[in-house]
Amino acid sequence: MPIIDMSIYLQAQDCDDINKLPEEVQIECQKVAECFHKFGILLIKDPRVDMQDNENYVDMMEDYFEQAGDLFYAGKEVADIKKDWFYQVGATPEFIEKARDHSEKIKSLNLAPEDTPVSPMTPIYDHKWRFMWKIGERPEGAADDFPQVIPEGFQDWETKMNKWGGKLYSAVDIIAQMAAIGMSVPKDTFTKRMQGGAHLLAPTGSDLIKNDVGTIFAGFHYDISFMTIHGKSRYPGLSVWTREWKKKAVKIPHGCLLV
Repeated sequence: MPIIDMSIYLQAQDCDDINKLPEEVQIECQKVAECFHKFGILLIKDPRVDMQDNENYVDMMEDYFEQAGDLFYAGKEVADIKKDWFYQVGATPEFIEKARDHSEKIKSLNLAPEDTPVSPMTPIYDHKWRFMWKIGERPEGAADDFPQVIPEGFQDWETKMNKWGGKLYSAVDIIAQMAAIGMSVPKDTFTKRMQGGAHLLAPTGSDLIKNDVGTIFAGFHYDISFMTIHGKSRYPGLSVWTREWKKKAVKIPHGCLLV
């Protein structure tokens, strides 16, 4: 799979006429469309993204999930868990999220053992935690415009979440333009539909001390969003399936992001 070099497009992004884009830009945009079509995923390199911001963000989230987990497992209240807001903001503890049942789909595919999900055929509640943080502005009066939740004891929380989330959204915005160009439609075909959307930075936390080896933190699922973007994790375990239903372990090269 090629790594998409976004710097090639960024140099020419102000050109609205697709036909006047340099050939190398059009080729890179075609790669985006072809990767989405063939694999369903992209590996991208965005020169605007400083990976140290990802490290700072992951450091903070590790500290947060450890703190929240200690309170939760001790039977104490975690103020950041907002059940009344349907977990759409703040923390979501373990055993709340559950993937849809895809057992019939999996059976119909007749997958080879190496391509079969390790998740049970009947979905179980995920062992992972999550935190929901809104990114970007929502339209005034939006019904889902719940307030942000800022945990106590994290002075730089808002700054770090907005900084990293903003970088990821900016990368997806450009990829959406490149995908449109690669599909020979106006470059704002997707981005104009993304404006004001319910964009979320939604990191997950997996307790590797409490849970045994082999624990399934997230069951076999598909994401609900137009695009999902990941920074580089510190631990392995995430698998994806190509459009040909081949299971691949996710290995993000240094300096890259996964869409």
